[in-house]
Amino acid sequence: MATQNVNWEHAVAAIDYAFEPIVNAHTGVAFGFECLLRNYNRAGFPSIQAFFDAAYQDGVLYKVDLMLRDHAIAKFVRSGLAESTKLFYNVDNRILEMADYTQGNTADILAKYDLTPRSLCFELSERHEFKSIGEAMQILKRSKAQSYNIAIDDFGTGFSGFQLLYNSEPDFIKIDRFFISDIFTDNRKRLFVSNIVGIAHLLGIMVIAEGIESEKEFYVCRDIGCDFVQGYYVHAPTQDITKMLTRYEVIEMLIRKDRRKHGSDQRIINDQIEYLPPVSVDADMDKVFETFRENSNCSLFPVVTEDNRPIGIIKEADLKEYAYSPFGRDLLRNKTSGKTLKDFVARCPVADIHTSAEKILEIFSLDENSEGIFIVDETNYVGFLSAKSLLKVLNEKNLIYARDQNPLTKLSGNNVIHSYVSKALDNPDSTDILVYFDLDNFKPFNDTYGFREGDRVILLFSDILRKHLLGQNRFIGHVGGDDFFAAFTETEFEAALKQVEAIIAQFKREAESLYSPEDRAKGYIISKDREGNEKRFNLLTVSAAVLLIPARREHLSMEEMGTVLAQMKKAAKQMEGKACAATMYGKALPVESSVENVSAETIIVKTGAVEIASAENAPSPKSNRESVPMNSPLNVNAASQPRNTSPAT
Repeated sequence: MATQNVNWEHAVAAIDYAFEPIVNAHTGVAFGFECLLRNYNRAGFPSIQAFFDAAYQDGVLYKVDLMLRDHAIAKFVRSGLAESTKLFYNVDNRILEMADYTQGNTADILAKYDLTPRSLCFELSERHEFKSIGEAMQILKRSKAQSYNIAIDDFGTGFSGFQLLYNSEPDFIKIDRFFISDIFTDNRKRLFVSNIVGIAHLLGIMVIAEGIESEKEFYVCRDIGCDFVQGYYVHAPTQDITKMLTRYEVIEMLIRKDRRKHGSDQRIINDQIEYLPPVSVDADMDKVFETFRENSNCSLFPVVTEDNRPIGIIKEADLKEYAYSPFGRDLLRNKTSGKTLKDFVARCPVADIHTSAEKILEIFSLDENSEGIFIVDETNYVGFLSAKSLLKVLNEKNLIYARDQNPLTKLSGNNVIHSYVSKALDNPDSTDILVYFDLDNFKPFNDTYGFREGDRVILLFSDILRKHLLGQNRFIGHVGGDDFFAAFTETEFEAALKQVEAIIAQFKREAESLYSPEDRAKGYIISKDREGNEKRFNLLTVSAAVLLIPARREHLSMEEMGTVLAQMKKAAKQMEGKACAATMYGKALPVESSVENVSAETIIVKTGAVEIASAENAPSPKSNRESVPMNSPLNVNAASQPRNTSPAT
């Protein structure tokens, strides 16, 4: 293209811009819009890249870019959203190589439309390397000093990403679509993005997930900490400014539909947030000293931009050298000394107010020298969580967990179990195996040997569960009485079944020792059943219903899961201590060779000595005592069933 005579003013006039929303992942509110070049073919170019390459080769890239900026800003202003959102503008790094490059021109364009530099965020791409990284960083720092926002685009695609991240001190990083695509099935991508988010938040940088194209991608990106999302699933780029919105219903709907809320976390965090009066980044040092003097109990203050976005903290300790020296304050007052507030600002981690307590604690723990963490809402400063406040959050979380623990076994109780199951069902991208354990013949043992020995049985089984199932990708809980719950994530089904069989076998062996030698020799005891009739009861064993919920399934509700698991438990009770009923529910994944199709939705899995018990064809229970216990979070029909007050079945 460089050999052709291009009329660049006509070429730019033919260009139009489309706008793609960048939306808050926690609220669905538009935070900004990225402007994207369109109609390049009308200007005589086969692609956007060809357009910029030709301008670069003609030595007019900066001149063309300034015309494009004016065009984009003018259209953005016409949308009526310029005062409430930001414009994200892509910059070709090669403009710095142009002979006519000078600073200050963008401020003139913004002033023409009554906008400030804070309305604009420059996106720098890794795809074009800077010829002189040192010179480029100086220019970027001057741009930040003038209150422009900086975003690193396509993060993770180039070789200098972390160097650019370190040197440019951006306000945002945009995770490239490559890492977002199918992140819900690719654990390596999920780990990579999660770590990048952690590093960014530690540095006080907000994260934008690019190229969101599905509900699953949205949930994963939001849950691992991405602050904003953009992509065709949110809204496709549009050249029609009347279609640019302040709120995006598709994200609001997902947030409403999502049941993975952190209600208790919000209360705990809100109780601990402290509002420290912020200091403007443009304040002179006299104002800073005055703020410390008026708030003598504070050792630090947030430093915020004009639009209330926190950029770091100013610590009293860093000013002592000047505060207590004879001429220190005078030196800082002297503007020719070169020292301003910005020279004393220290980076501080940041988290959105909707972030879970666990994630906030994780962000804080990454920096052992951190004074605390900023809490923001729509990037606006809300308050500060000090290290002391975060310890209180952790303590309160532990108290909530402790209050829910079973007092005898110290295992998680129904609230934690319910939360775990809800999260498992709401995440269609993970493979989960849920296990319901029910001790067989516990009531007759308890009646014969007494409650103290009955407690020994309960403790024995809880200890066996801990021995086999404590660890990563495992969960155990105590529903109540002689009912227990366990779960596996990302575990092979047959491997989980073998562990369940091992638990059944070990409990049967060790429970025998709790009987008298006479009863042990007989292999049974005589006791009264629930109707008061004397009857022979076998020695203690345990039954287990094992439910595999595969990944990439259709949505499975708590009601559906509870019904299936209850049916399986009834079937397992018919085979006390000998086997576990196992089934796969939902849209099934391929399983090993021992799979027999029973219906479109239910598959029965045979493994070794495990007998088959169909969830659909399970025998009907003799009474409600054989269904999932009334106090269990897995019982979805509690309101319609007669209440069973017995402690065990």
